[in-house]
Amino acid sequence: MRYLAPVLVALLLLVIWQTWVVVAEIPPFLVPSPWLIAQTLVKDWGLLVGALGVTLWITLLAFVASAVLGTLIAFVFVQSRWIETAFFPYAVLLQVTPIVAIAPLIIIWVKDTTLSLVICATIVALFPVISNTTLGLRSVNPGLAAFFKLHHASRWAVLWRLRIPSALPYFFGGLRISAGLALIGAVVAEFVAGTGGTGTGLAYQILQSGYQLNIPRMFAALVLISVTGVALYLLLAAVNRWALAGWHDSEVGPH
Repeated sequence: MRYLAPVLVALLLLVIWQTWVVVAEIPPFLVPSPWLIAQTLVKDWGLLVGALGVTLWITLLAFVASAVLGTLIAFVFVQSRWIETAFFPYAVLLQVTPIVAIAPLIIIWVKDTTLSLVICATIVALFPVISNTTLGLRSVNPGLAAFFKLHHASRWAVLWRLRIPSALPYFFGGLRISAGLALIGAVVAEFVAGTGGTGTGLAYQILQSGYQLNIPRMFAALVLISVTGVALYLLLAAVNRWALAGWHDSEVGPH
């Protein structure tokens, strides 16, 4: 039922959408029907899948960068409350700064288009990894922490044997959020770059379709973006279950 229920809801919504468009005779340049979107997806598959590859490559690079940087920053934060207090507000600043506002500056400053897009997407995706990993590294069992202290465990031993295992569910939760945000950041950055006449990703295809009033292709590109986001989430959820299955309470406990 975990998988069947969402599929049934999606099918019901598609049937309602298709029926509404046909009965109300909605023109395709306003709202295309799901069947027309599917036909457009097949017809323009070569163009759209190439654009998807560009967007997905930028998303993956930004995701890896945000995961590595966010984890390293979280490790630094848990070493000292003073360090976390002094620098955590700047991590929050990354989260609340609209990427649309700073993306044009980054694209101007960084000459390499791909690198500039990756930087923009990384900025968007970085905060969840920092926040969740920091919270997880600090959310250790007080009894276990006292046990390690009683045995005079080194800071490295506490980090490797206590804090990291305790933080893994938080870390993977941050990764699932970060993957979606990396995709959003990549698309937004591509919109900015595409406005300047450069870019070959899905956002650029959406822009071009809008200029040409090719609304079915625009919807087809949006479908690919949505499916990619869901696929990334499901992939990371599967990695989470694989990594924690058999030993962590979050996976071996009752469901």
